[in-house]
Amino acid sequence: MTTIASFVDHTALKPNTTKKQIDQLIAEAKQYQFASVCVNPFWVNYASEQLKDSNVLVCTVIGFPLGANTTTVKAFEATDAINNGAQEIDMVINIGAMIDHDYDTVEKDIRAVVEASNHKAVVKVILETCLLKDEEIKKASELAVKAGADFVKTSTGFSTGGATIEAVKIMSAAVPDTVGVKASGGVHNLSEARDMIAAGATRIGASAGVQIVLEEAKENN
Repeated sequence: MTTIASFVDHTALKPNTTKKQIDQLIAEAKQYQFASVCVNPFWVNYASEQLKDSNVLVCTVIGFPLGANTTTVKAFEATDAINNGAQEIDMVINIGAMIDHDYDTVEKDIRAVVEASNHKAVVKVILETCLLKDEEIKKASELAVKAGADFVKTSTGFSTGGATIEAVKIMSAAVPDTVGVKASGGVHNLSEARDMIAAGATRIGASAGVQIVLEEAKENN
């Protein structure tokens, strides 16, 4: 039976995250068998070492949280993260370019990270859906697919809002079955996680992963 833990990227991305908190994140990920830990680039090498004998993947963020880095910097960040052991890369699109409908810039930005990852890491593209209109969410999802991304992702969790059912549905409808959908930001409990999965999410980004799996365990007892 598939457990909710297998959907969860166990996340700690706040700027004041300490080594003690990273150690706790890693221990919890091993205990509950989350899909990955999602950490800032500084922690990738350490997390990779700590998780090398486990099935838990190491995920990190690129161009985070604004997406306004240059494309060259994003590509370098991705290369550096992979060299440090990252197996999954969550990159933020150029949000301003997306709102300007400068689709060429958005696609090239994503493609540069995909090419830098060179099939050594899964690439998830953060759209920051709270800042986009519905038609822009659809178009951004299509651009991510066109650029070769493996996933589209709703949110950084650092903007004006997180994942919504409506955004996940739009994204899921816009991408082929071979491309995943990650709902991230504001998923606090088992009910919300299940709602996102029902809407089309294939991965959940959450700092409340432990609470979510404990709710499921309680339900099954």
